[in-house]
Amino acid sequence: MGRMRKKADLPEKMCPVCDRPFTWRKKWEKVWEEVKYCSDRCRIEAKKRG
Repeated sequence: MGRMRKKADLPEKMCPVCDRPFTWRKKWEKVWEEVKYCSDRCRIEAKKRG
C-alpha cells in the first residue's frame, strides 16, 4: 500500500482561465501532465474564447 500524503504536499497548477490554483486529484494520476484546466466549466470557457 502507498504512503499517505498530506494535501499540502500535493502538486499544484494554475488554471489559465480563472487564474486559481488547483491541486492534483487521484483521477488525474495518469494524465496529470496533460491537465490544463481546473474544471469542465473552465475547459468549456477556454474553447468559447477561441
